[in-house]
Amino acid sequence: MAHNTNPGNFSNRPHEEVQNIARKGGQSSHAGGFASMDEDKQRNIASMGGHASSGSFQPGDPRAREAGHKGGQRSGGSFEPGDPRAREAGRKGGSRTADTPEE
Repeated sequence: MAHNTNPGNFSNRPHEEVQNIARKGGQSSHAGGFASMDEDKQRNIASMGGHASSGSFQPGDPRAREAGHKGGQRSGGSFEPGDPRAREAGRKGGSRTADTPEE
């Protein structure tokens, strides 16, 4: 068996160090994160409601449309290209609700 030199592997650490880590029980694994922030900073971030998150695309970015188009082509849908049933299903899209009986 080859010796694994990965420092994240507990078998490569001294026994005492592993015991100290285990004693913390994952509770002190890191000091960062939202819960450890100052309350004012938490409130400020929360008030943005996700708008502070930097997504891959800005609204209206043509790259987003292209990515969505490519993603749809790669999906394992049940329709073959050009199938008129696919067009009809897309037209109906989310127009059905639980209250609407099927045709």
